[in-house]
Amino acid sequence: MNEMNATRRTLSVLVENAAGVLSQVSRLFSRKGYNIESLAVGTTDDPSVSRITIEVWADGPMIEQIMNQLRKQYPVYSVQELKPERSIRRELVMFKVKAETHDIRNEVIQIANIFRASIIDVSLKSLTLALIGDESKAEAMQKLLEAFGILELVRTGMVALERGAYTIGDETKEQTEFNLGKNIL
Repeated sequence: MNEMNATRRTLSVLVENAAGVLSQVSRLFSRKGYNIESLAVGTTDDPSVSRITIEVWADGPMIEQIMNQLRKQYPVYSVQELKPERSIRRELVMFKVKAETHDIRNEVIQIANIFRASIIDVSLKSLTLALIGDESKAEAMQKLLEAFGILELVRTGMVALERGAYTIGDETKEQTEFNLGKNIL
């Protein structure tokens, strides 16, 4: 891979919602030596289909190779690269922060309000906040909260959708009849 041209790429993958499918997809990345930066998976409006959002550092030829390899997998219905300018990307980040005094709690609450984060748990010694946003928003809030002492932090991984009316399902409808010859073993 040409390190100079590598950028963070977001893939949206529709797969069969069945045991072992996520493992099969992640093994493909492992076999090829690609590192997954972010991975989020969940069912869609159709309970038999799951959507996997994968972020990976890749250049143009590498992302094409990854997409072609994914398309060959039997449980994969559709693969689409989501371009940053045409997609909406969000991540949930939860922070547990030290807040042992009233003044510190108030300062942390002010930071939460500025970032439109939710306060989801309050105790005598800590506050737990939930933030939904992109990486830059999460990193900015994390830098401010580090001064108070972050006790725990968890990130869900990025989820993304294409802007506008077009959906990955439209691509699936077009390709379904051409899926003959896929590796079914």
